[in-house]
Amino acid sequence: MRKLWLTFCQTATICLAALFVINTLRPDLLNGNSPQSAIITTVKQLSSDSAAPRAGSYSDGAKKAMPAVVNIFTSQAVKLQQRHPLMDDPVFRYFFGEQSEAQSQPSTNLGSGVIVSESGYILTNSHVVEAADDIEVALADTRRVKAKVVGTDPESDLAVLKIDLPKLPAITFAAPDGARVGDVVLAIGNPFGVGQTVTMGIVSATGRTHLGINTFENFIQTDAAINPGNSGGALVDVNGNLLGINTAIYSKTPGGASLGIGFAIPASTAKTVMEQIIQTGSVQRGWIGVGVQEMTREIAESFKMPASTRGALITEVFRGTPADRGGIKVGDVLVAVDGKPVTDSSTMLNLIAALTPGSQTVLRVMRETKEIELKVTVGKRPKQPRKE
Repeated sequence: MRKLWLTFCQTATICLAALFVINTLRPDLLNGNSPQSAIITTVKQLSSDSAAPRAGSYSDGAKKAMPAVVNIFTSQAVKLQQRHPLMDDPVFRYFFGEQSEAQSQPSTNLGSGVIVSESGYILTNSHVVEAADDIEVALADTRRVKAKVVGTDPESDLAVLKIDLPKLPAITFAAPDGARVGDVVLAIGNPFGVGQTVTMGIVSATGRTHLGINTFENFIQTDAAINPGNSGGALVDVNGNLLGINTAIYSKTPGGASLGIGFAIPASTAKTVMEQIIQTGSVQRGWIGVGVQEMTREIAESFKMPASTRGALITEVFRGTPADRGGIKVGDVLVAVDGKPVTDSSTMLNLIAALTPGSQTVLRVMRETKEIELKVTVGKRPKQPRKE
């Protein structure tokens, strides 16, 4: 009897010890739950259609603008070179190489554009479609179609194309002069031909001039990556509204990649040019027929004017032009056009160009330390020779 009691006590002690160990290390076994079910019940999954705002995301603006940005493919037939009759002579080829071999492959180019109207008008850069024999537009929804050129304006580097397709997504223009330094912007285009791409940056500056890119300059500068193939694409705000047309980048090598300095033509300028091209096929600008140079402190002092005088110094007046008939003289300093101040020669050029040919304008000039006003009938800016 005593032996049975000892056996029972030992068994009970072992069972209690085992129960203590299990309860300490794996309590889930005593509760009847598997470890997998305990983990799964703690996971929370956000539904894909959740309307919760995404902090730091610009996806809504990109989603709105991207369908209106297109890829543009152009080709230009290369004039075949006549094969030299001595090219079959191995001695001739040894000394003169293969330079005279005929070229049969067409040159190709790529860029971007922005659909600005449901009727099929597209804004892009003039240099994207310059001298193109064939233009094809690829939409974000994979549709491809031939395009025709409505008109170009090389002096602002803008062009308008037309395509015929139903249900076209048109971009929304931002408010005039809506770009402010520090605003977040998105650049949308087809860099290096890899496909539609969105890059992000800020507005680095506005009103950039004297860059030597176009005749008429008033660029938005941004550090959003703009690369070859982005030309003609959209620069939009975080809401997807068009701020400008991407045009050029600063790069140390021709055709190089972005260094964080890109330039876009303001949407307000692009809209004005586009409307004139659609209505008349070209852009008409004001002109008075003068040559100018920058006003400096030294020049102001030599003319006995205050050193702070700002404007454009008239260095030449062409005979028989509106300026000549209006009484403008060499040595005058143009300081205002219709009450708008002239700060430099670039500002003067833009203010005069914005005037309607045939209209009358009031020019305020400094002449021998005196300020006078002259009425001038604006002429039409002549077509400028193409820069090679």
